[in-house]
Amino acid sequence: MNIDADTSIEPDPDTEALIARIQDMSPAELRDRYRALFREETRSGNRQWLIRRIGWREQALREGGLTERARARAQELARDEDLRVRPPTTAEPKAGAGLRTLEGTMPKRDPRLPIPGTVLTRSYKGTEYRVTVLKDGFEYEGKLYKSLTAIADAITGTHWNGHLFFGLAKTKKKAGNSAKEAGR
Repeated sequence: MNIDADTSIEPDPDTEALIARIQDMSPAELRDRYRALFREETRSGNRQWLIRRIGWREQALREGGLTERARARAQELARDEDLRVRPPTTAEPKAGAGLRTLEGTMPKRDPRLPIPGTVLTRSYKGTEYRVTVLKDGFEYEGKLYKSLTAIADAITGTHWNGHLFFGLAKTKKKAGNSAKEAGR
């Protein structure tokens, strides 16, 4: 984000009136004001976030924003941590985006899952359902899914824990049942 965007916009002189005016804006007006202040589209539709960002920018324009020393320190920190938190909105990153690749081991596979190629079967309401375990997800009726929960939801129409639905998770015993089972 470029905090030096459009400094020609005159901020409101009265901070309380400014905040009240911003809070009375419609979502469309908030997006328009954000675009005018930051010279970019907002990626958020969260009204409260937009109100805070616009209020911050208006106040920074009115009172001078960050000191040069604070800006230099922020730039220094940004150069050290140039990792993306969100995926890019375009297919290709812009040239010179300063991205770097992290090295290390991949996260381990969920130990509750069988090896790729295994076919899980589940009978539900008289119909047998078959799901193939893949390296990076699951295949059900020709479609790829990221989780068993999504498949269980598609089959039942309600939320289910996918591991429980397909019998891959152990259910917890209720406290007190162990004493009954031991014959006490």
